[in-house]
Amino acid sequence: MTTLYLLSTAALFLFQRQLIYYPARNAPSPVEAGFDGVTEHALTAADGTRVVLWYAPAEPGAATILYFQGKGGEIADRPKRWAAYRAAGLGVAFLSYRGYGGSDGSPTEAGLHQDADAALDWLLAQGIPANQIAVVGESLGTGVATRLAADREVGALILEAPYTSLADVAARRFPWVPARLLILDPFPSLDHISAVEEPLLVLHGTADTRVPTAMGQALHDAAPGPKEIRLFPGVGHVDLFGPTIWAEEIRFLRAHLPS
Repeated sequence: MTTLYLLSTAALFLFQRQLIYYPARNAPSPVEAGFDGVTEHALTAADGTRVVLWYAPAEPGAATILYFQGKGGEIADRPKRWAAYRAAGLGVAFLSYRGYGGSDGSPTEAGLHQDADAALDWLLAQGIPANQIAVVGESLGTGVATRLAADREVGALILEAPYTSLADVAARRFPWVPARLLILDPFPSLDHISAVEEPLLVLHGTADTRVPTAMGQALHDAAPGPKEIRLFPGVGHVDLFGPTIWAEEIRFLRAHLPS
């Protein structure tokens, strides 16, 4: 039994990033993927990794969304989200993490934070004011979004099914191993949320078995700035990401960002 335990623990440690990141590398063009009004840009992260950004500008006076996806697939899989934001007049920037879609490299926590910085720097270089950029994170992307909003000036932070840390999620999923000691990419959002002074919106389903609602509540409670939380009864993790929450995000941005 001891040998089996050690072998299973070692396997989890060695292959943990395959459990955290599920990238697709199909990399269709925006037109092939059903996106409209997109220009594609190649950005260079601080370590030299080339990453892809899809962008469409905002209508006059509207905010721009910088979106960080969940762990699976690629940005090309999300045309309905893009269309919802665009229909509201918002500017939209979808970042393809390193190792996802047409971006180079392999995903790690440190690497994704560098990619996020490069995306924000690019938007600022286009003349978009920081206070009109809303950072949106979906599931895994909430850790990227929270760290970016804690470290940099932005206009708002929106978190969809956020976790306190991936270490906490791993500890729930694998209670028989010391997951918090073994995880390489902990994404400790709860440690960073106290530095987020911008308006915060947390969206979470009450039937989420992957990331408990209590984690989203804990992030909301620890944030110092203006904040809202919207809980959706009976909604699970994957079912959360759809038109209902996108409409909530649009409402929130119209109420909190300058026009």
